[in-house]
Amino acid sequence: MHLKWSFVISGLLLLTVTGNTSANDTDELPAPVQALADQGVEIHGAFDAPGGLRGYGASVQGQDMAIYLTPDGEHALVGTLMDSEGNDLTEAQLDEHVRAPLEAQTWQLLSESHWIQDGDVDAPRVIYTFTDANCPYCRQFWQEVRPWVEAGKVQLRHIMVGILAPDSPAKAANLLASDDPAATLHAHESGKQTVDASAQSREFEEQVYANNQLFEELGLYATPTSAFQRTTEDGTVRIDRVQGLPSDEQLIEMMGGEAP
Repeated sequence: MHLKWSFVISGLLLLTVTGNTSANDTDELPAPVQALADQGVEIHGAFDAPGGLRGYGASVQGQDMAIYLTPDGEHALVGTLMDSEGNDLTEAQLDEHVRAPLEAQTWQLLSESHWIQDGDVDAPRVIYTFTDANCPYCRQFWQEVRPWVEAGKVQLRHIMVGILAPDSPAKAANLLASDDPAATLHAHESGKQTVDASAQSREFEEQVYANNQLFEELGLYATPTSAFQRTTEDGTVRIDRVQGLPSDEQLIEMMGGEAP
């Protein structure tokens, strides 16, 4: 899968995929909407709108947008739809038809990356975190989450990247190639044994490269960066992320509650 654009909206990781498709690839887009798609706008889903309009959730170059097709099907408007009381009728539609599905897609990409399990495989809470073997803040984060991990409440999945130092990629590959990656990572982060930068097979070098690409395509800039799911009041599952070492308040939110 080739990734083209990445962006962050309201603290959420969102990723778009190259190719201009509708929510249902078999649906034929109206000509004005198709014209926008041909110019690089990603069409994600359609929705009903007032006044005989037809709405389409879309995104381009890191920005989500709403497209409104006129009743005659001959023209398209891009912007925010307001009612007579000044209420924004577009925001909720973008949240449902653009952000939520893209977040689900992002979570899937994280799950398919190359990561090292840290914690009980059956832990009720899963957190993906981008980790560099040379990152002191990654080590501090690893230490701070021990209460939740050791209690079986949280499973961290360390997506190993090599971005901070010239030997970071080799160290990441070494961790991934270890006979027991979880134990090797534990020894490294606890300070018992530092992983070296010995050469590994191309397979593991490519895994680190793919992780680095995902890190960049998600628009991230710091390690650790962690992504976790939360459930909204209406039962919808969304994704939040914290770039860098979390504050005490952010840590509790990420872990799903106070330390056990």
